[in-house]
Amino acid sequence: VQLQASGGGSVQAGASLTLSCTASGGTFSNFDMGWFRQAPGKEREFVAAMNWSGSSIYYADSVKGRFTISRDNAKIMVYLQMNSLKPEDTAVYYCAADPPGNTIVALWDVNPNALDAWGQGTQVTVSS
Repeated sequence: VQLQASGGGSVQAGASLTLSCTASGGTFSNFDMGWFRQAPGKEREFVAAMNWSGSSIYYADSVKGRFTISRDNAKIMVYLQMNSLKPEDTAVYYCAADPPGNTIVALWDVNPNALDAWGQGTQVTVSS
C-alpha cells in the first residue's frame, strides 16, 4: 500500500493545520490508519490512530484535546486536525496504515514497527 501525506506547513503558535493522508494499492479495501511524528533529535512518537470503522480511536496524551483524527472511508483517507499548535508540535508527521486487525490501534504506540505501511512525511513547524 502507498501512503501520500500532505498539509504540513509553518505556522505561529496557537494556529491550526489539517494533515491529510490517502492510501492506495494493497489487497484490503480499507485500513486502520493513524499518525506519528518525529522531531529533530528525537525518536518517532505516536500521535493518533483510528481503526477502519472508526470505532476505536487513540491519542497520545500530549495531543489530547487539541488534535482530532478522522477519516473518509470512501476515499481511504485519514485526517489530523491540529488546533492550538505549540512549538513542541514541530516535527515531521508520518501517516501509517495497517490491515484491519493486524495490529490493534491500541498497541500502535508500543509496536509501531509492526505496521504495514508508512507515508513519506510532511513537515509541521510551529514558531513561538
